[in-house]
Amino acid sequence: MVCGDRTQLSFLLLELSLLCFLGLRGVSGQSPVFACDTSKNPNLSSYGFCDTTLGVGDRVTDLVKRLTLVEKVTFLVNKAGALPRLGIPSYEWWSEALHGVSYVGPGTHFSSLVPGATSFPQPILTAASFNSDLFEAIGKVVSTEARAMYNVGLAGLTYWSPNINIFRDPRWGRGQETPGEDPVLSSKYASCYVRGLQEADDPNKLKVAACCKHYTAYDLDNWKGVDRYHFNAQVTKQDMDDTFQPPFKSCVIDGNVASVMCSYNQVNGIPTCADPDLLAGVIRGEWKLNGYIVSDCDSVDVFYNSQHYTKTPEDAAAKAISAGLDLNCGSFLGKHTQAAVTQGLLPESQVDKAVMNNFATLMRLGFFDGNPTKLAYGNLGPKDVCTTDNQELAHEAARQGIVLLKNNKGALPFSPTAIKSLAVIGPNANVTKTMIGNYEGAPCKYTTPLQGLTASVPTVYQPGCLNVACAGTSLQLDPAKTAASQADATILIMGADQSIEAESRDRLDLHLPGQQELLITEVAKVSKGPVILVIMSGGGFDISFAKASDLISGILWVGYPGEAGGAALADIVFGSCNPSGRLPMTWYPQAYVDKVPMTNMNMRPDPSTGYPGRTYRFYTGDTVYSFGDGLSYSQYSHHLVRAPKLVSIPLEEGHACRGAAQRCKSVELLQDHCQGLAFDVQLRVTNDGTMDGSHVVFLFSSPPAVHNAPKKHLLGFERVTLRARGAGVVAFRVDVCRDLSVVDELGMRKVAIGPHVLHVGSLKHSLSVRI
Repeated sequence: MVCGDRTQLSFLLLELSLLCFLGLRGVSGQSPVFACDTSKNPNLSSYGFCDTTLGVGDRVTDLVKRLTLVEKVTFLVNKAGALPRLGIPSYEWWSEALHGVSYVGPGTHFSSLVPGATSFPQPILTAASFNSDLFEAIGKVVSTEARAMYNVGLAGLTYWSPNINIFRDPRWGRGQETPGEDPVLSSKYASCYVRGLQEADDPNKLKVAACCKHYTAYDLDNWKGVDRYHFNAQVTKQDMDDTFQPPFKSCVIDGNVASVMCSYNQVNGIPTCADPDLLAGVIRGEWKLNGYIVSDCDSVDVFYNSQHYTKTPEDAAAKAISAGLDLNCGSFLGKHTQAAVTQGLLPESQVDKAVMNNFATLMRLGFFDGNPTKLAYGNLGPKDVCTTDNQELAHEAARQGIVLLKNNKGALPFSPTAIKSLAVIGPNANVTKTMIGNYEGAPCKYTTPLQGLTASVPTVYQPGCLNVACAGTSLQLDPAKTAASQADATILIMGADQSIEAESRDRLDLHLPGQQELLITEVAKVSKGPVILVIMSGGGFDISFAKASDLISGILWVGYPGEAGGAALADIVFGSCNPSGRLPMTWYPQAYVDKVPMTNMNMRPDPSTGYPGRTYRFYTGDTVYSFGDGLSYSQYSHHLVRAPKLVSIPLEEGHACRGAAQRCKSVELLQDHCQGLAFDVQLRVTNDGTMDGSHVVFLFSSPPAVHNAPKKHLLGFERVTLRARGAGVVAFRVDVCRDLSVVDELGMRKVAIGPHVLHVGSLKHSLSVRI
């Protein structure tokens, strides 16, 4: 999460922000203190941990040997203690960079020196671009701006982002922070964004340290009296391994992330931050994390005081550290770890292991290498924040993510010469902060929807409602109807904001808030020209009424589009950009949430109870819009160039399925059996329209009906840019063991034997997997 409930932590944040700022920059105008700054203190050169010619492990070992238990404990919390005797300043671990450098964590500040940073769209909209290169490019810009701010004492080096939880339920208030509902998309986003944040010129170093969160099966904040601090997520082994864990696995293995954050909730009765199987067993053991594991803010305190998982605070500290936790966001481990050791509940060697993981991360960041301005990235400063190129990337990210959901009779794009006046109506029509969502920073500047549209044609603006709640006397219907009846076209900009969906705030229904639907329908009845509905939100709504209405010509979803959202919207509406975004999550009808509680974690449907399942992979009911939906101003066609019709899996002598292939519906293959079991799917994609554009090509597979497999699942996606009437070739490399396998009921991944169907748009190709 990013960490913790803001109300709960408000006083802590204020205190830590002040302390962190003073600790990094020095007090009363003094020069800042940097660890191992031998230019200021030559005596530090005698310490092994300051010797940059040594390896990270040797340096860390030298440092830990010099510490007392009391001193070690100060390095188990986010506000790490200073050690003047060793020339080490205090360090604040908690900074955020969900979609730009944020002011939410106490490790980061804006000032007159750096008044703002580039604010990209919320991840849910960036994910809608299905553009892996964009994910990484945004990460690179964010890390550059973070380093620039670090060099002038305004930021840290450790960022607790991204949020890669699966957007399982449409009511979740934090779905906006995630890449959506699909494990493949979320995995790709995780690894690419993390690489953008972390990769340095030296492969042994980190530019900044990212953190993938919230591990794991975390996707309920506060729903009908059930909150994240008390929720026990009951998850099957099958759902855990084919839905909730893949993004984290990819983040660690493919992204080489420096940190993973465990969540507040329990999974199958055990708090995630106290589960040795999940932490030491999987993250560090199976996936080989090179970094540290951090708790969500106060989550150790939560599993002691709220979940009553242990009888004493010392036992809670011991269980967390023994499970593999290295760092506590909050103060709990700082207060109780020493007593846990002295009471014999925790060996000091476990404390050593935790602080060594923390120190190793700081070593890779250059924290112990002296003055940062003399090191890699030391030339970065305020001039490198909010650059023209960075702001244009934020603009481009919003353009690529915006999704066109309806366009009757080609109503869009509007012609700026034919449209002489435009009515712009709605509570989100002229918003600023709403556009950047949560875990936000101070943006470089804002372009509101109204400003963006007004730059193209003359506009008449009416809010229609005073706020998105649109309740009671907030509705201002008559002025809105008058404006729409007189303008050549009308754009209604509706949806949500953080008062509707947010951390600690899940929705109860999927209706547009308050009287928004009434405002839309009444305005549409009297509008002189075409009506375009724009939904600004992190999650989907049941807008079936608008989808079916002949009076509403077009529908756009713009997520929370970032600082340049208004300019990007205008680009789409007036045709300077061909829309190409695709939904990263299913939009359900209200009937779905009427019968499905948020607390049911099962992904797969249960016909015996009428439970319909979740996400496009398993859901059996009707949708308003589906994962991957999105229109363009061009039509694209797909032609299969190459794909096999048969894949044969060789098995060694004595394998149980040899000679009994008819009885084997799936086969578990060891990694060495998978070598060479891959093939290419090659497609020719044509832009049949008269406008240049980008197109997202999805490769889906429908596996055989074994092990309650998904109806279909995403194997990969590629974004291709094509000239009008132009064509290009898109190729997918399909790994049989990875892509044509399913997870069985025991959590084992097996290749499904039998007929698979590959889908690309309306194109289908049958493929048989045999033994």
